[in-house]
Amino acid sequence: MSPKSGTPKKNLMLFSGRAHRELAEEVAQHLNVTITPQTAHTFANGELFVRFEESVRGTDAFVIQSHTTPINEWVMEQLIMVDALKRASAKRITVVMPFYPYARQDKKHKGREPISARLIADLFKTAGADRIMTVDLHTAQIQGFFDGPVDHLFAQTLLADHIKKTYGDADIAVVSPDSGRVRLAEKWAAQLGDRPIAFIHKTRDPDKPNQAVANRVVGQVEGKLCILVDDMIDTGGTIVKATDALLAEGAADVVIATTHGILSDPATERLSNCKAREVIVTNSLPIAPEKHFANLTVLSIAPLLAEAIQQVFEDGSVTSLFDGNA
Repeated sequence: MSPKSGTPKKNLMLFSGRAHRELAEEVAQHLNVTITPQTAHTFANGELFVRFEESVRGTDAFVIQSHTTPINEWVMEQLIMVDALKRASAKRITVVMPFYPYARQDKKHKGREPISARLIADLFKTAGADRIMTVDLHTAQIQGFFDGPVDHLFAQTLLADHIKKTYGDADIAVVSPDSGRVRLAEKWAAQLGDRPIAFIHKTRDPDKPNQAVANRVVGQVEGKLCILVDDMIDTGGTIVKATDALLAEGAADVVIATTHGILSDPATERLSNCKAREVIVTNSLPIAPEKHFANLTVLSIAPLLAEAIQQVFEDGSVTSLFDGNA
């Protein structure tokens, strides 16, 4: 008896958690698909429930969730969504997390500490994820924590294009807020036209999270427009102190550019009162209306996510989205 042949077909379906529905809707528009309808609710004791309203058997499933406050609730919701898809026979499950949760806990600073970024990867693998897609990891080594493909996307081009359009004629220097981000500053400097770089020498007490002391500026910044780059802004303390240090060294002005605007209190107050000309973030995380301030610019990463999802679905090259520099 000869085997029966069939016509293989691929079916992309997009699923969204409840943390940042606006971003998922925008991604869906770029992909020309609709978000798969689902029932999702929270029980009185905090337990989460998710059920999809359509068949997902054999589908190429992309599950998008932005891990904002309360971060543990949204991580759990995405895990439950992945588990539901696995048990409903989805063919491939890609977890799309624009902001990777617990990314700052990627190594042990002292004994008896967790490596929580690895734990997150293990949880999603166990739940049934085949692939992870994320944007601007805190450290690139996190890619190795997941036992499967990881598509590491970069928002640098989006941010840099805005800066070139707005400040292209200025005398620019690219500044890293600490020595650990100098490599990132070098990439920015090349993309902005071989600009000089500088960094802030700072100290941080590992026993006091969200606190840092900006000591001194290393590099020439006098009279320059300083582009202060980082991957995230949480409470804003580090970036505001770096801004003050640059202006004290004679910088003409400071523009802050970052991918993930966590903006935990009191970040909005600090940033709105600091002397930076502009604070640029992406919408990888939702920014509530009360957290907006006059010099805040929010750029959308939905086109980037949509193009990467399309490339993965068509078995294309995600690296090509970054001119081979991914």
